Amino acid sequence: MIITGHGLNIAALTKAARNQKEKFELDKDAVSKIKAARKVVDDVINSDKAVYGINTGFGKFANVSITKDDTALLQKNLILSHACGIGQPLPVDVVRAMLILRINALAIGYSGINLDTVNLMIEFLNRGITPIVPEKGSLGASGDLIPLAHMSLPLLGLGEVFYKNKKLPSHVVLEREGLKPIELGAKEGLALINGTQAMCALLALALHDAKILFKTADVVSCLTIEALCGIVDAFDERLHKARGQAGQILVAGNLRKLLNGSGLAKKACVSGDGRVQDAYTLRCIPQIHGASRDALSYIEGIVEREMNAVTDNPLVFSKGGDVISGGNFHGQYLAIAADYLAIAVSEIANVSERRTERLVNPQLSNGLNAFLVKNGGLNSGFMIPQYAAAALVSENKVLSHPASVDSITSSANQEDHVSMGMTAARKAAVIVENAGNVLGIELMAAGQAADFRGINKLSVAGRKVYDRLRKDVIFVEEDMYLAPLMERSGRLVKSGEILKIAGKIN
Repeated sequence: MIITGHGLNIAALTKAARNQKEKFELDKDAVSKIKAARKVVDDVINSDKAVYGINTGFGKFANVSITKDDTALLQKNLILSHACGIGQPLPVDVVRAMLILRINALAIGYSGINLDTVNLMIEFLNRGITPIVPEKGSLGASGDLIPLAHMSLPLLGLGEVFYKNKKLPSHVVLEREGLKPIELGAKEGLALINGTQAMCALLALALHDAKILFKTADVVSCLTIEALCGIVDAFDERLHKARGQAGQILVAGNLRKLLNGSGLAKKACVSGDGRVQDAYTLRCIPQIHGASRDALSYIEGIVEREMNAVTDNPLVFSKGGDVISGGNFHGQYLAIAADYLAIAVSEIANVSERRTERLVNPQLSNGLNAFLVKNGGLNSGFMIPQYAAAALVSENKVLSHPASVDSITSSANQEDHVSMGMTAARKAAVIVENAGNVLGIELMAAGQAADFRGINKLSVAGRKVYDRLRKDVIFVEEDMYLAPLMERSGRLVKSGEILKIAGKIN
């Protein structure tokens, strides 16, 4: 990957963050821009002009002047004092994404950092050195100060890293790799930690995974529709065009394609049991899934713009030599986007759990065995997997409370409105994981129900999905240890493998 400062997208970021064999280099034009901005910083240091973040303190200390001799110490102190994270380490892929995003922002050439510092960050990526970054502590408004400080510590030979599946002191790893820690120059500490790259990394990866889930939800729901002998009239193209909502039209088209040729899902006039329409969890799949699909378009635009943005402060403009202080570090855009993603994904899980309830409940399942088991009473069958799904969607509802509407004043009221964007992104990531497991439970239950209905009656796509499921998840003849089966089914959903089996859908 050649890092240019422009054109980075979610798919490329995810691939690079999750593939530790990916190699990186800095674009030649980016090198020139970094050097030009650095010259402006050096000129400020050699002048008598007071410029925030270069020869002043930070936050409430912005009016405190720093001597030329202390500017380097100021930057080191900034990293040390801000590394105050709490909790478990962020996953390796998230921290790698943070590094990539930070380098991409620095490559634009408005940050005033030294080229050697950026090159060392690239070496970390290329050599599989991942800083250990605690998950909690960011307010998301002077940027992700705390997580980015922890990301930066190992560049100074401080803190700890993951290296070859081990947790080691950074100075030990640097020595093993023949790398020298940097000594920060003026403005560099601020250039490293003042930005939105922690929340952006988390949100970008969660969004990538959510996009897989949303498509997979269409596939899984179709197997449920067949298992419940659903009525296909509600997916008629004319009906959805009459409303005109893009996501709804797209999902309805997917359902028609996936259900084509089904001997179980039929029109109302031939349903055989007098039903003319289904409950909302089946009939309104295009409207529910579609609304979440449309939410992704907004979220993706926000995230990809932020991935290619300059979010530190102050910004250094080499043309004209100006250094301008502002607030691009404020995470409100990402905070609202993360909260929106949380809601959109929660709704996909909510309706999935309700479909699972219809599959296991004999009063709602159009004749299926109670709890999808042959000898009910002696066996509980799929009674408790539905409990697990219900627990996850309940947790999602709690986590969907927006973080972006909260704010706690910091830095002696200088920073008097904060975004809580990192909290919003962390919550969204948990919800995406939960939703994948909920859909996995529905997939497992729908496959079990299909065995009772007759798998030879499934649509072509439905039979392919069923056959793939059965490679990992057996038919449950009698009560057994279900957690491993649920885990395998969830993995099929989250990996996107079900999509490959089902055929091309939008």
